[in-house]
Amino acid sequence: MTFVVWITGPSGAGKTELVNALAKRFRELKVNVEVLDGDGIRSKLYPDLGFSREEREMHNRVVIQMADLLAKNGVVALVSIISPYKETREGAREEIDNFMEVYLKCPLEERIKRDPKGLYAKAIKGEIKDLTGYDGVYEEPENPELILQTDKMDLNEEVEAVIKKAIGLGFLKLD
Repeated sequence: MTFVVWITGPSGAGKTELVNALAKRFRELKVNVEVLDGDGIRSKLYPDLGFSREEREMHNRVVIQMADLLAKNGVVALVSIISPYKETREGAREEIDNFMEVYLKCPLEERIKRDPKGLYAKAIKGEIKDLTGYDGVYEEPENPELILQTDKMDLNEEVEAVIKKAIGLGFLKLD
């Protein structure tokens, strides 16, 4: 059975780190897997796309379609994308048959400390506006299959929690 793991959370919550570690672990388990990183897709397909609600929703629809196609063709899709709007994530859930939403919950102070892309530093200086999860909208998931508090867990614990949940949902079977 194939499925989609939709990893959501604000910038700096640990999405990219988790999706890459999951991909490595799934490959070790001989699971056919592909990573769909929101930032990577955006930069390659439409680098001039902005961050308005409409542009974000369009970007998310593209990723939803890609993930759905992968899953329908025998590939587990690991999606790493902010997806700040509940409505968009619910749309993904409706469109994708075997969908597992993983919310990376991380306090603002920790995300500012991590700041892997320097976005929080720019937002604090006023150089960028509407940073998702800072002064921009991020609607927390209401009923994700899994919530990971990334400031309290190490990466291996996060990976194992996702695998355990996928097994529990009947999406993943290990011999």
